[in-house]
Amino acid sequence: MSRPDETQAQGLRGAFAAGRFAVTAEIGPPRGTDAESVTRKAEILRGWVDAANVTDNQGANARLSSLAGSLLVQRAGVEPVMQLTCRDRNRIALQSDLLAAGALGVPNVLLLTGDHPRFGDHPEAKPVFDLDGVQLVWTARTLRDEGELISGKELTGRPSWLIGAVENPFAPPLDFRARRLAKKVAAGAEFVQTQYVFDFEVFERWMSGLRDLGITEHCKVIAGAGPIRSLRALEFMRTAVPGVHIPDEVVRRLRGVPGDRVADEGIELCVETVQRLATIPGVAGVHLMALGYERGVPDILRRAGVGPQEAAKAPKPSVRNRHHPMEGIGHAR
Repeated sequence: MSRPDETQAQGLRGAFAAGRFAVTAEIGPPRGTDAESVTRKAEILRGWVDAANVTDNQGANARLSSLAGSLLVQRAGVEPVMQLTCRDRNRIALQSDLLAAGALGVPNVLLLTGDHPRFGDHPEAKPVFDLDGVQLVWTARTLRDEGELISGKELTGRPSWLIGAVENPFAPPLDFRARRLAKKVAAGAEFVQTQYVFDFEVFERWMSGLRDLGITEHCKVIAGAGPIRSLRALEFMRTAVPGVHIPDEVVRRLRGVPGDRVADEGIELCVETVQRLATIPGVAGVHLMALGYERGVPDILRRAGVGPQEAAKAPKPSVRNRHHPMEGIGHAR
């Protein structure tokens, strides 16, 4: 498969500024020191995504740190989004890691409360949760925009990362979800990534609420998607992944094909999901969650027709057209 022109992939901030449908993916660091495993995943995604999330001990399981993973991803030529959770750190350590990311050139941070340790491989671990996700977003904005710690002590240099948050449009009470994101945006979130989208009725109602509140004018919404490649994965997502809602029609569709066709059907469903998300007003991009199946991300994006490769294939305007004296007339409002 040919790789798109990587000069067109300007990162997450560049995609937003250009008004292009942004694409992010996800990279899970290893349970160990195998740096090459991170590099290999990043090389698969390079040129196909605007940025790649590096998870922070996902599922409350001990892994290589998100900061170390972000540096490896960046070294491989992919812009990282460093995830940071409140579960394992107090406010001192959280601010320290945020400043470290800024000092080392990590351009994006995604801030979230995090899963409780009881769900992970150290259920006896003591949770911290000194701050929650909204407070951590506010903390990051304070560091960057005010140039000071939340204690009020002045910084000697400010970070410049883009601040992201997460939201689940499908968690009850549904009517509260748009207002909950509004709190994160007020705290400083500039983009948000959502849980997997399978239920479009609920998701589009949530997006309508965001537009009514004016949230999409201040925060870029990146909708979650991912391929379900087996009936076992389907059952796991339905029963063991918090906040994921899979409608009955999706279940029937995946169970209605022969066993050796489930993976293909799940990938086709993911392609259709990405395409539909791109048509919803206010959706600024898609976040592809395909942990362990990074090799399939380029094909999904190619079939869906989104991402940096589409910008690379777009015809360049001629010099004459670029400077036409009537350009723009009648469109400025």
